[in-house]
Amino acid sequence: MIRLLRAPFRPVTYSRWLHLCVPVLLLALWMFINPRAPWVPLLIVIPFGLVPWVRLAEGLQAQFLLTPQDRDGGEGLIGGAPSARWADRWRTVLWLEIRLVVAGAAMFATVWLPVQAIELTTIALGHPLSSDLAAAFTPPRWAAALLVPVPLLLLVLIVVLLGELITTIARRLLGPSAAERLTALEARTEQLLERTRIARELHDSIGHALTVAVVQAGAARAAGDPEFTDRALSAIEETGRAALEDLERVLLVLRESAQQPSQRPTLMEADRLLESARASGAEVDARLTGPLEKLPGPVTREGYRILQEALTNVLRHCGPVPVRVRVDMAAGRLELEVTNPLPERPSVTRGGGSGLRGMRERAALLGGEAETGLHGGGWRVCARLPLERIP
Repeated sequence: MIRLLRAPFRPVTYSRWLHLCVPVLLLALWMFINPRAPWVPLLIVIPFGLVPWVRLAEGLQAQFLLTPQDRDGGEGLIGGAPSARWADRWRTVLWLEIRLVVAGAAMFATVWLPVQAIELTTIALGHPLSSDLAAAFTPPRWAAALLVPVPLLLLVLIVVLLGELITTIARRLLGPSAAERLTALEARTEQLLERTRIARELHDSIGHALTVAVVQAGAARAAGDPEFTDRALSAIEETGRAALEDLERVLLVLRESAQQPSQRPTLMEADRLLESARASGAEVDARLTGPLEKLPGPVTREGYRILQEALTNVLRHCGPVPVRVRVDMAAGRLELEVTNPLPERPSVTRGGGSGLRGMRERAALLGGEAETGLHGGGWRVCARLPLERIP
């Protein structure tokens, strides 16, 4: 009821009214040609509905007049594309037929109801009805005065209801089919997954570089030793250069450039992560065993990122503490473990926990698992990545 009361004050009510009146132009034109066969326009629109671009025109018109509020949503339910299949063409034909019928009903109400209001006004004023006005009944003058607003209110009600009806039909017949909606959903899901992957790459790479730079700069300032400062600057330079390479690769993907991006780092390059942690003051006890060069591409790349994030978290939250790193190729899987003691003082910096979630997501994408948490009085990151189950 509240919605009906607000309808006369909503612009969409009148844009839908206009949409209902547009097909009447075809009906009016035909009535001049042959008023005895008003059903012929229903046959005339059939071949037009089979033209692919008619669906595009009808969809755009429906978007602007029926659902103008949805045009900025990006995922409007009314389509704006030509017919791609015969099913779309026949749906367009059905839409044109229904639109003509609903338009005829809307135009009849638009003409007949105001005439009734004029008749009631004439009766209420005590004037005789002209020959062009033929009232169904002649009420008393006082009753006619009370009934004058009724046809106009009824007209608004009919226009609102027919507008809602034609909008619902447009969403069904001009909107995407179930298969098209599924395809769009899959494309949107792929886009979101790609954005998540890129965000994870930036978090791991840039976050590691900034963490190393902060720790190195703080240690160099506290030490006051020119030789140590020189080593710290060298570590910051090397880590920053690697981060810039990763950033360039991600930006190339975002720009959809034809240029091939550089390869993502693998566990064969784990030494630079270990040396970076050592240069930041951490005592790293590392043991990497097995033919790491034979690891599948996804496993060695994701393993590198997990190791990078684990070392970054150590430097970020614990500072230069002893770190134990173990990377082993067991039966059919890669096992990666990073452990470190917890410091007595508060964390160096605080994060939002997205790095831990990112490690678990990386492992899960490969069918493995990653565990993080307290272990033996310290902190442990343990990841197990299968070598066979690669997506």
